[in-house]
Amino acid sequence: MQLHRFRPRLLDALKTYDRGRFAADAGAGLTVGVIALPLAMAFAIASGVKPEQGIFTAIIGGFLVSALGGSSVQIAGPAGAFIVIVYGIVERYGLANLLIATVLAGAMLFALGLFRLGGLVRYVPITIVIGFTNGIAVLVALSQLKDLFGLVTPKLPADFFTQIGVLLEHADSFNPMAFAIGLLSLALLFAWPRLQKHHTVVEHTTLRSASRMPAPMVVLVLATTATALLHLPVETIGSRFGGIPQALPAFVWPELSWRSAKELFIPTLTIAMLGAVESLLCARVADNVGTVPKHDPNQELMAQGIANVVTPFFGGIPTTGTIARTVTNVRAGATSPVAGIVHAVTLLVVVLVAAPLAEHVPLAALAGILLFVAWNMGEWHEFARLRHFSLPYRIILVGTFLLTVIFDLSVAVQVGLVMACAFFIYRMSTLFRIEPLAAPAETPSGVVVERLYGALFFGAVAKLEAVPARLPAGTRVLVLEAQRLISIDASGVDALTQLYRTLQRQGVGLRLCELNEQPRSLLQRSGFTALIGEERIAPTLAEALARSVAPTAT
Repeated sequence: MQLHRFRPRLLDALKTYDRGRFAADAGAGLTVGVIALPLAMAFAIASGVKPEQGIFTAIIGGFLVSALGGSSVQIAGPAGAFIVIVYGIVERYGLANLLIATVLAGAMLFALGLFRLGGLVRYVPITIVIGFTNGIAVLVALSQLKDLFGLVTPKLPADFFTQIGVLLEHADSFNPMAFAIGLLSLALLFAWPRLQKHHTVVEHTTLRSASRMPAPMVVLVLATTATALLHLPVETIGSRFGGIPQALPAFVWPELSWRSAKELFIPTLTIAMLGAVESLLCARVADNVGTVPKHDPNQELMAQGIANVVTPFFGGIPTTGTIARTVTNVRAGATSPVAGIVHAVTLLVVVLVAAPLAEHVPLAALAGILLFVAWNMGEWHEFARLRHFSLPYRIILVGTFLLTVIFDLSVAVQVGLVMACAFFIYRMSTLFRIEPLAAPAETPSGVVVERLYGALFFGAVAKLEAVPARLPAGTRVLVLEAQRLISIDASGVDALTQLYRTLQRQGVGLRLCELNEQPRSLLQRSGFTALIGEERIAPTLAEALARSVAPTAT
């Protein structure tokens, strides 16, 4: 197998780079960096780690993916889709093992790109993607109810029903002020795009300038200012985590061992699989939104792999492409990966200059931001459209959704893929048919002609096995006309072999005619042609009938 050539998209972009493009990329990068700050902190807290770990992930992972990736505009960092996965791994295996699993997943992602397997992600059915995305959105929303209502609880478990039980058990610790902040934050996030379009509201110059700020940053600034000035009795980043360090992340070497690798196989596979799907789906969305060159999926996976290998050594969590930030990057005018690099540098400057201000950020406001993210993450309209689709489509989508919510993503995707394969096999088997063909005038007596349609594979061989039982009395030769047989597999060859032997015992001959290239090639390579004889496979139906005249031709 030929390995994929490692060539970042940045190298191609810089060939024709100029000052005008840099100005556009710098503006887009600054915009996305401002948006990424509250999201990075919120995703990290919801994942059960410290807020700075989300920021460091956005800085290091975002820089590496932009500098080394295969997309011109992809923005990488911590993502909402990973919240449930990361929280579950931290809860069950601990933070150190999360970092190990992320490194191993990064190595797996790099290998997928290196061996040109990036295109395989496109074979994941859309029903499974919608199902687990909506399921993750529900779990993200559930995880934020504690901070939204200001509840005082022990650390929430990863299990869906147990989380609900813990929240209900501590409902008496409800904090009205935290709920008000969270609700107002959520309302402002929904209302902000409408306020931006309402010219009478933003007619004043100052308001018009403020209206261009991203909604999450507006919420963060207003909620933090109110909490600090009014000394509101709500939990903040400072009260829970002690603030954010005003320094670069320190290099830490996780304790890697073969024993840990074996125990973390499923978490590693889950991170790698979700990272691949999320990043390549995001890159495809960016291709459709913008006018930049199409992304290289294998180069993108290699960059994602490198980012996920490196960031854990600085305390980071899994990195992947993020749809909301990437689309914002495109719409802000990004033309090359330089915009993503500027986004990472912007976050770094914020950490070095303004980290102490994060001490007063209320967790209820971050909960409101994540609830907004969860709402936008889910494709809820797909549930309303289910009645327009087939039963298998509905079963796979709803089944994947419920399994994601009740169990976890890895179980949901595994079962979803099995269901998708089973329904596909059933559907393909229904497309295979064997039907009597109206006998031409020159058909000899005792000759029956049947036509094969579709693909003769392991899911359809039962239909071929039933043919001898329905042949009329006095049948001397069975001719199978295969002009519309598009493919055959080893099970199909075996079924033809058994059919030939069954007919032999009944004194009936077998002829095949008008074989297409794939069936003819496999029948020759498998030895079936030699078994029945080259003369019993004719190029046309007329010739097959002519060869069926001799009574000894069985």
